[in-house]
Amino acid sequence: MTTLFAPAYVRSKSESRFSVDLMKSADKTEKTQLTPEAKRRRTFDRAIKLISAKSRSVAELRERLLEGQNATKADVEAVISRLKEYGYLDDERFAFSYASLRVKQRPIGRRRLERDLKFKKVASAVAGEALDLVYAETSEEELIDRAIEKRLRTKGKPKTRPEAKTLFDHLLRQGFSFELVSAKVRAASKPELDDADHADF
Repeated sequence: MTTLFAPAYVRSKSESRFSVDLMKSADKTEKTQLTPEAKRRRTFDRAIKLISAKSRSVAELRERLLEGQNATKADVEAVISRLKEYGYLDDERFAFSYASLRVKQRPIGRRRLERDLKFKKVASAVAGEALDLVYAETSEEELIDRAIEKRLRTKGKPKTRPEAKTLFDHLLRQGFSFELVSAKVRAASKPELDDADHADF
């Protein structure tokens, strides 16, 4: 016997597929109908949302914008240029603010911040100038003293060579220079540790 009406579940699946296809078609039509000005406005609006959520370098923002649909390189560059004019994008200010905040949050060395700013795609020259300003306000020696004081409050002074090596490695990971770490670990270690215990520091 021929069924005149399809079962409800069949109709439901068919209707669902039709609805999805219709939505895709409408979305595609909308995209193709966007004027160049509308596309650029969308890119601009997305840029504002991105930098409102988190401060970013110029290169970081460019990379994120180019990931968006319908975003062209020309539109992205035009938007970035406009944001620079408005003062919303400034790598010099971004690098200084980022580094200054990190130093205030916890004692950290210059080398660590150099790596961090490089990861955020800030030009090395720009990063260097920002770090000069940050460490002019608070020297690395002052910061490493804070880092050691904080560490010793929880771990105590090193009494053995392995303990001294642990402190040494910790300070290196915080981005302080080898020479500065060596001198400070020697000073922080217990007097009973002889010179041989510090051969690598």
